[in-house]
Amino acid sequence: MEIFVERGASKGDCLQKITDKYGIWFTVLREKKYRPSGFLGLFSKEKVEVEYYLSPQRWIAPAVNEAVPAANVKSNNKTLSDDTTLNFEEEKKRVLQAAGKDPQKVFEKLRNTEDEEKAQNEIISKLNAIQEKIDSGANQKKDHPSLTRISDMLLQNDFTPSFICSILERARKELPLDILEDFKEVQNRILLWIGEGIKIFNSTVKEKKGRILVLIGPTGVGKTTTIAKLAAIYGLESSGYSDLSVRMISIDAFRIGAKEQIQNYGKIMEIPVSPVDNFIDLKKEIHLYKEETDLLLVDTIGRSPKDSIKLGEMKEMLDACGSKAEIHLVLSAATKTSDISHILQQFEPFNYQAVILTKFDETKHIGNIISALSQRNKPVSYITDGQNVPKDIRKANVVRFLINLEEFHVNRDEIEKYFPVEDTEQFQWGLQGLIYGRPG
Repeated sequence: MEIFVERGASKGDCLQKITDKYGIWFTVLREKKYRPSGFLGLFSKEKVEVEYYLSPQRWIAPAVNEAVPAANVKSNNKTLSDDTTLNFEEEKKRVLQAAGKDPQKVFEKLRNTEDEEKAQNEIISKLNAIQEKIDSGANQKKDHPSLTRISDMLLQNDFTPSFICSILERARKELPLDILEDFKEVQNRILLWIGEGIKIFNSTVKEKKGRILVLIGPTGVGKTTTIAKLAAIYGLESSGYSDLSVRMISIDAFRIGAKEQIQNYGKIMEIPVSPVDNFIDLKKEIHLYKEETDLLLVDTIGRSPKDSIKLGEMKEMLDACGSKAEIHLVLSAATKTSDISHILQQFEPFNYQAVILTKFDETKHIGNIISALSQRNKPVSYITDGQNVPKDIRKANVVRFLINLEEFHVNRDEIEKYFPVEDTEQFQWGLQGLIYGRPG
C-alpha cells in the first residue's frame, strides 16, 4: 500500500486537493500540523499535512492502479509537488484514455452513484421524520373525557403523579366504553380502587395481655396528646374498655414541659405514668408492669427525620421494649407532599407496623397521604382531628378517607358495602371523663 502526503493551509484544504487529484476514493491515515522551514517560517501560520492512501475502488482504472506519491509524480517531464499548478482533471482524463476508458462516462457514473446515495439518504431521513410524527401522535392520543375529568379531580386532591398514572392505566384496561360514557359509574369505580389501596391496621387490645404500643415520629405531630387519647380510650370507664388496665411511659424528658404535660393527663384520668430517660430504666418499667398491665403506652422524643444520629440513639433505647412491641409512626396529615415520603423512609429502621394520622382537620387534601401510604403498603391505625382528649380520635377506616375527597360524590351507604365500618371503630363518649384541650 502506497502512502501519499498532501499539505495545505487546513485539513479541508488538503482534502479538497486530494479529491481534485483522485476523486473520493481515498482514506486518511493521519494529520499533523507544521510550520514551513526557514527563517520566515518562524512568523508564518501553522499548516496541515495529511497522509493518505488510495482505495481499490478509486476512479483510476485497474491497468493504472498503481499511483505514485504526490511528491514524486512525473508528467510531461515535470515533477509534481505541493507547488505544482498542473491541471489534474486533464491528467485524470489522460490516464483514463490510456486505459481505454471514456472519461466522460466514468465521471458521469461517479456522479450518478453519488446522486443515488444522496437520494437514498434523503428518503431515509424523510421516513424517519414521518415515523417520529406517528410515534408522537400515538403518545399524544387523548383520553376519554371521563378519564380526563378524573385525572383533574385526583390532581386537585394532591394525589401523586405516579398514583394518578396507575389509576388511569387501570381504567384504560378495565373500563369498557359503555361505562366510560357514564361518569357516575366511572367515579364509583375510581373510589373503590382508591379504597382498595388504603390499608387498615387491625389489632384487638382485649386479646392481648401486656400489649406494648410505642409512638414515634417527628417533632410537633402531637404524639403526647395522642398517647393521652389512647390511654383514655382504653382506660376510662365511659369508653367501653373499663376492664383494661393502662399505664403510660414517657421517655420525652428533654422537651420543656413534656414530663409535666403527660403527668397532668395521667392525674386527671387517674392513669399511672412512668417517666424514664434511659434504656435500663425503660427495660425495668416494662419488666415490672407488663404482667399486670393490659396496655403499656410509650411516648417518645420527637426527632427530626434528618437527624440520623438521634434516630439511631432512640432506636437503641426502644430495643428495651422487646421485639413484640407495636411501633406506630405518628404523622401529621398536614405534612407537605415533598416531606411525607422522606419521613416514612427515615423512620423505616424502627420497623413500624402502622401509621397514626394526626391533625386530619387541618388539611383539605389527603391524596398525598393516601398515595404515599399506598406506595409503601403501610396501614393506618388511628386518625385524630383535634386537641380534645379523648374525644377527637377514631379508629381508622377507609370510608373516612373517601368522604374527605373533594369533587367526588360519595354514596356512603354504597361505599360501606365494600368497606364496612364496625361499631367498635367509633368511640362513644359521655360527659364523664372528657378533657377539653391541653391540661395546664
